Amino acid sequence: MKTDDFDYELPEQYIAQTPAVPRDSCKLMVVHKDGTLEHRIFRDIVEYLRPGDLLVVNDTRVLPARLLGRKPGTGGRVETLLLDKASGLLDTPTEQHWNCLVKPGKRMKVGARVEYEIDDRTALQGEVIGIDEGNGSRCIRFTLTDESPCANLDEAFHAIGHTPLPPYIKDYTGDEELYQTVYSRDERSAAAPTAGLHFTQELLDALQERGVKMATVDLEVGLDTFRLVSEDNPLDHEMHTELYTVSPETVEAIRATKKAGGRVIAVGTTSVRSLESAASSGRLVPCTRAATSLFILPGYEFKVCDAVITNFHVPRSTLMMLVSAFETREIIMNAYETAKQNAYRFFSFGDAMLLL
Repeated sequence: MKTDDFDYELPEQYIAQTPAVPRDSCKLMVVHKDGTLEHRIFRDIVEYLRPGDLLVVNDTRVLPARLLGRKPGTGGRVETLLLDKASGLLDTPTEQHWNCLVKPGKRMKVGARVEYEIDDRTALQGEVIGIDEGNGSRCIRFTLTDESPCANLDEAFHAIGHTPLPPYIKDYTGDEELYQTVYSRDERSAAAPTAGLHFTQELLDALQERGVKMATVDLEVGLDTFRLVSEDNPLDHEMHTELYTVSPETVEAIRATKKAGGRVIAVGTTSVRSLESAASSGRLVPCTRAATSLFILPGYEFKVCDAVITNFHVPRSTLMMLVSAFETREIIMNAYETAKQNAYRFFSFGDAMLLL
């Protein structure tokens, strides 16, 4: 197995730049285990889920993690993307430490400062206190200024920050809420669990009326989930850890579903990784903000998930490998080529697949 096995050519015109409106009007490719493909609309998914099935969604919400600031003195623009809280450092309501991606990054050495404004007043200051040479991220200490109109840092981040979109979505000026799922709750993620973007509340209601139940997990999506595999051998790729939660209620719902002969339908690769991580010991157990670096490759035996709803993923990504493990590499690569031939839209704002 080589990383090149999961590569494919994708001209830019296939990359969705805007979401489907309404959400459930996007295309849906249904992929069967024998390789048969069906072309439907996402709301048709009601026809493929049965009474007694359990839909498991990741209800994490995307942080307003994109902060636009300036360097003091020069006024040079600096874009900061909050990834996750730095471990082992004390935080207060007016001071927090975050691991961040910064543009331009090379000039942001230890000691470099950034100022962020609200109504032409410097409301927030950041100082680089460490650099991860492995991924280029910066550990930044954020401090609320005396002239800030905000009572604490969380309030300041919401006043200053924007929902971060992936770099392949350019110049989107629409409603940022369309990059959140309709069932999102706690803000914990740097990116959306995008397979869930296709659901409307009306579609969820229709599934419930059909007898399909719903449970939640929470995986705090980090950018490493989407990082390309640069090594020739994917086994040499290092998966960074992400935090996930599978509640006792979700574990019980899954056990009851399996016992009654229903299927567990994971919405998105983040839900897949959460469920399979919780069952890594051979038995599904609840957990709260546990760390996982699970890397699912072809040959993996799925312990929980019976079907997967997902989007079309970036070439050479760990997500391409995960969906290839659920079906086969040959079926997935054929599905992707067929999708291009039928003008499907790819990536976060794109169309969906149902892997049965």
